[in-house]
Amino acid sequence: MATFISLANWTDQGVKNAKDSVQRAGEYRAALERRGIKMLSIYWTVGAYDIVLTAEAPDVQTMTSSLLALAGFGNVRTTTLTAFNQQEMQTIIQNI
Repeated sequence: MATFISLANWTDQGVKNAKDSVQRAGEYRAALERRGIKMLSIYWTVGAYDIVLTAEAPDVQTMTSSLLALAGFGNVRTTTLTAFNQQEMQTIIQNI
């Protein structure tokens, strides 16, 4: 499973619907699970990003399709990073 960190900002629509944000997050978690993705954490933040989400997905295509579906609702825009744990990074650098 690949790990992803998504940094999200609310759109104008998302701000107007902020009171529903926790409910939407629960619905998104269920949608992710149906795609074989596990949401590891979600945080509402103050600063450059409004939401930080971590998830494990079988592959980048599966994660990308779920993020495109999320963006289609119009409440957030995301920037997503692929993340590597210490063991994965050790394997990567052995090939340098």
